[in-house]
Amino acid sequence: MSEQSSALKAAPNSGRREPGSSPTAQATDDGFVRIVDVVKKFGETTAVRGVNLSVKKGELFALLGSSGCGKSTLLRMLAGLETVTEGQILIDGEDLAKMPPYNRPVNMMFQSYALFPHMSVESNVAYGLKQEGVKGGELKDRVHNALSLVQMAQYAKRKPHQLSGGQQQRVALARSLVKRPKLLLLDEPMSALDKQIRQRTQIELVNILDSVGVTCIMVTHDQEEAMTMANRLAVMSEGQIVQLGTPHEVYEYPNSRFSAQFIGSTNLFDGNVVEDEPDHVFVESTELPVRLYVSHGITGPLGMPVTISVRPERIALTRKPPEGAYNWGRGRVTNIAYMGGYTLYHVTLDSGKVVVANLSSLAIGEIDSPTFDDEVYVRWSASAGVVLTS
Repeated sequence: MSEQSSALKAAPNSGRREPGSSPTAQATDDGFVRIVDVVKKFGETTAVRGVNLSVKKGELFALLGSSGCGKSTLLRMLAGLETVTEGQILIDGEDLAKMPPYNRPVNMMFQSYALFPHMSVESNVAYGLKQEGVKGGELKDRVHNALSLVQMAQYAKRKPHQLSGGQQQRVALARSLVKRPKLLLLDEPMSALDKQIRQRTQIELVNILDSVGVTCIMVTHDQEEAMTMANRLAVMSEGQIVQLGTPHEVYEYPNSRFSAQFIGSTNLFDGNVVEDEPDHVFVESTELPVRLYVSHGITGPLGMPVTISVRPERIALTRKPPEGAYNWGRGRVTNIAYMGGYTLYHVTLDSGKVVVANLSSLAIGEIDSPTFDDEVYVRWSASAGVVLTS
């Protein structure tokens, strides 16, 4: 670990307590941040509905969802910018309910970065420390260490308007980290950056946060950003968490149509269960000429309506009819989208169902590059599908 990051990690700011408050039990690493039965109402509107969440110490956790799902409201309650209607929020075992924002061991980096335009970079970073009474050599050292950590020390005398968007973001991050928060909150941290800078900055930001070891909760509507940066993520909809897990778990094993469609893209086939065993399930669908076969059971009654999710990259194209009595269909190529590293094929099946296949250049070459209106077959393995019951 670098000297700068070590300096930032030392002597974490535990926050000042309210008069008369007493210490509470130390939280375990697995429950460093705990959100317990939290509800937030604005008049008759419920923005957050009974959310329960535990975030580990040092974890980068993402709240992911579309606009209005409640993720930003949850972040603002952690920061103290909104009050909790019901439930508890605890950080390191300490209940934040009656703690004002300026006393919380939390810092928030806003979507707009909120830098003071009339101040230099170093003055922006020093501002919060000065408010806390930090002076002299300690102030100078902590500001320098924070700017060095984000590789912005050489720009200390510049004003925000003299920096690029990515550089402004680094300054905002240094200002957030210099106070040594127990919890860092990021509100749509990459939204102000263009795509190329955003992709590079995502990795840089993860590396910086990892070197400091700060616990971080970020809010984003960008599923690629959450998948790239987060150790774990929660998908939110209508004020509730609908799925929680690692990016791999949520992508590969969605628990509902909403999760399957929100995280990445997928093909959904509706049908009814005709056979259900511990290690497989067969589903009949009017969208395919054969049964769907999935290599896991669901413990549901025969005839139960279900949906099978199959990711585009799991679908292969062939020019000859596949062997076997399941997981294939015949159709014609109706759209082709070249994406550089891969090509998206839209195939309209005989049933009218449109299936999307994501093919690499190598895979396309092996089937002699199908083009518009060519007859092809789509197929996939039994392990490619996931049965969704909601």
